[in-house]
Amino acid sequence: MATKKSRCPLHCNNSHDLSRRKFLQNTSTFIIGSLFLGNCTSDSSKNHIIKRIQPYGPGATYIPKIKAAFVRRKEDYGMWWPGAVYDGEAAHRKYTQLLNETAKELRVKFDLRSEPIYSHDEADVWISEARDENVDGLMVLLLDRQQHAWPTAHKAAESGIPTVVFSPVGSSFTTNTIRLANQPGSVIYSTDDFSQAAYGMKMLKAGARMRSTRCVVLKGDKRFETDMADLGITLRYIPVQTFLDEYRSMNTTDEILAMTREYERQAERRKGATPQDVVNGIKSYCVARNILEREKGDAITMDCLGALANEKISLPCIAWSRMNDDGIPAACEADTGAVAAHIIVQYLFDRPGFQQDPVADTSSDTLIGAHCSCPTRLNGINKPPEPFELIHHHGNRDAVPRPFWKIGQRVTCLDVLPGTNNKDEVRKTKMLISEGTVVENVSVPPAGGCVVSVKVKFDGDQDVLTFPGFHQLFFYGEFKDHLKEFCQLYDFEAEVV
Repeated sequence: MATKKSRCPLHCNNSHDLSRRKFLQNTSTFIIGSLFLGNCTSDSSKNHIIKRIQPYGPGATYIPKIKAAFVRRKEDYGMWWPGAVYDGEAAHRKYTQLLNETAKELRVKFDLRSEPIYSHDEADVWISEARDENVDGLMVLLLDRQQHAWPTAHKAAESGIPTVVFSPVGSSFTTNTIRLANQPGSVIYSTDDFSQAAYGMKMLKAGARMRSTRCVVLKGDKRFETDMADLGITLRYIPVQTFLDEYRSMNTTDEILAMTREYERQAERRKGATPQDVVNGIKSYCVARNILEREKGDAITMDCLGALANEKISLPCIAWSRMNDDGIPAACEADTGAVAAHIIVQYLFDRPGFQQDPVADTSSDTLIGAHCSCPTRLNGINKPPEPFELIHHHGNRDAVPRPFWKIGQRVTCLDVLPGTNNKDEVRKTKMLISEGTVVENVSVPPAGGCVVSVKVKFDGDQDVLTFPGFHQLFFYGEFKDHLKEFCQLYDFEAEVV
């Protein structure tokens, strides 16, 4: 599993690795920015402050609980590994400090056992307490290879609680790790690089938040709730007419005009789309924001084409682009698998993804991701946007921001196929994962199709004509292994394409 990896598995800026501290500073800055700063912009003529959207649901307010313990013998190491040369007390102090700093920066509730686990019995008591406390994750930090050390790691991994095992060099042979390496519900980081353990904590936080997340689905004419099987995401369906009625009753406010001017200032140019098209799109954003606040939602999706294609109401392309820029998972076409992908990418990597329709280009053996709603803050939710222009939707209506993806940029592709858990079928969630390189921003027009069309050359030898999945997310950075680890930790199926 993760034991073979030498690169830092943490939040990376594009394809470049960051230190643990830099990663966590970015994460904590993102949290603060999400709550207070974000894209708030003062309009110079009106001095009007734009009300930034934020998540209002249980996923935003839930504080994940992580329980951690060191494991070692009580007596001196002596001749047995890690040997008398290893200063276990110094390691205990060092990793205690790093753990507490990481927990503080991630803003999780962190319970680190004051003394190491010194016996099998103590391990049993500690795991039993974790079950009683209903914690979201366990961290087992091995300062020993002998006696009860690895049996304790096995007990934690088999507890049913997602478990991260950190084994600094000297606390394991491959004979120790091999039996646990592919255990669903756990990951092993066998390294002195603590940034891997920090990413393990980030996964525990992301998984807990995901399982607390409520997504508003605007579709149909019924109100009801359901859960996404092993993902744990709650789907709150509300009648799509709710959106239409509120849009029609919404006036063009100073805030909407200020946001329109903000887009016009930031855009490199406007082609086809009129200022009124931008105003109409911003109204969709404000309507969706109001619905999220009323419904206490963390994410949103809508049957946009089914509900709005024949209406004189702006499709929510700007709205969804802006929300994903703001750190609100927003998916097109009421696609709940795409919602889950947005949630996972944003919670793990603090950046938005581009939901797209895959188009094969056999002349270059590439895949074109095409859609009309794409975020602009592709480098990260708290990073500056990529250059973009305002252009008409491929239906030659409404306004959409079309960002220019960096040529040569390494990207990851993720498609989430939600599992089922009913009397007729039980199936795990599956993730299709790929990495590749951006080679072109396809110009639409003269080409046909969705106006944001990003051409990617993917690694491997998958035939582009049979590339699996639909509505996959493209996003900046190389995160294939990170997603595989997340799948193992939460017992999802991972397939590298």
